[in-house]
Amino acid sequence: MNQQPVTNNSNSESRRDALIGGGLLILAGLATLIGNLFQWPLALGEWFLLGLGVCFLAWGLLARHIGPIIPGGILAGLGTGVVLITGPYAGAADETTAAVMLLSFAGGWVLITVLSALVRQFAWWPLIPGAIIGFIGLTLIGGETGQRLLEIVGRYWALILVALGVYLIFKRNR
Repeated sequence: MNQQPVTNNSNSESRRDALIGGGLLILAGLATLIGNLFQWPLALGEWFLLGLGVCFLAWGLLARHIGPIIPGGILAGLGTGVVLITGPYAGAADETTAAVMLLSFAGGWVLITVLSALVRQFAWWPLIPGAIIGFIGLTLIGGETGQRLLEIVGRYWALILVALGVYLIFKRNR
C-alpha cells in the first residue's frame, strides 16, 4: 500500500471548505426557518432554490473549487426560472412559462462553465446539457416553426451519434 501522508495544508483547506459550506447552509436554513415561522410577506419558497444555488456558488468561489459550483449552477438556474414564472411571467401562456423555465435552467449550466474558469478548473461539459435544454426552450418560443424544428431534430438527432462514431473510428485509425 503506497499511501502518501496527508499534509497540514490539505487538512486546513478541508476545514476551511467545510466551514464555508456549512456556514452558508446554516444561513440558508435559518433564513428559511425564520421565513416559515414568521410568515414573511416575501414569498420565500419561490426564492429558496435560487438562494440555495447562490450559497453553493459562493462556497465554490470562496473555496476556489468546482465541486459546489456544479449544484450551485443547477439550483441557481432552476431557482431563477421559478422566480420568473411566479413573478413577471405569472399568468403567461404555458409555452412561454416552459420556455422561461428551460432557458433559465440552461443558463445555470452555462454559469457552471463560466465560474469554473474563475476557479481555474475549467469545465466545458456543462455546455452540452445547457445547449440542449436552451435549444428546446428557444423552440418553444418559436411557436409552430419551433415545434416543427423540434420534431425534425427529434426524428434525426441519432445521426449525430452516427457522425460521432464515424469521427472516432477515423480519428483512431490515423
